Amino acid sequence: MQIWVDADACPSVIKDILFRAAQRTKIQTTLIANHFMRVPASPYIQFVQVASGFDIADNEIVKRLNVGDIVITGDIPLAAEVIEKGGQALNPRGELYTTENIKARLTMRDFMETMRSSGIMTEGAAPFSHTDRKAFADQLDRLLAQHCQI
Repeated sequence: MQIWVDADACPSVIKDILFRAAQRTKIQTTLIANHFMRVPASPYIQFVQVASGFDIADNEIVKRLNVGDIVITGDIPLAAEVIEKGGQALNPRGELYTTENIKARLTMRDFMETMRSSGIMTEGAAPFSHTDRKAFADQLDRLLAQHCQI
């Protein structure tokens, strides 16, 4: 199992949690982004920079993903592809995307996008909070504990 991070929009506090988890569990964690970012020197953490462009980082994650891998992303279409390929998708706010909830999330995303494109103003996501960080850390720990029991 590996952890893949859609790193372009991933909050720094979530990256820090992932870096500590990679060291603690010795699970390979790879950040993929289209702009350079620093990662700690570790045999368990790496960074891959891809070209700029629509869905380039997402496509790279899907290409490298294996069954059972975990992907950290807030991108719902990417999460759907991850689930379809047999991976697990966790967003930075601690929500685990599943086969049971991904279709509803895609539908709501498409609906909101349609509203915005027709000129209706919608609220953006709430600011990232301490509660979000804790929910993420707790859900990540549950996923990693399941992996360690296998």
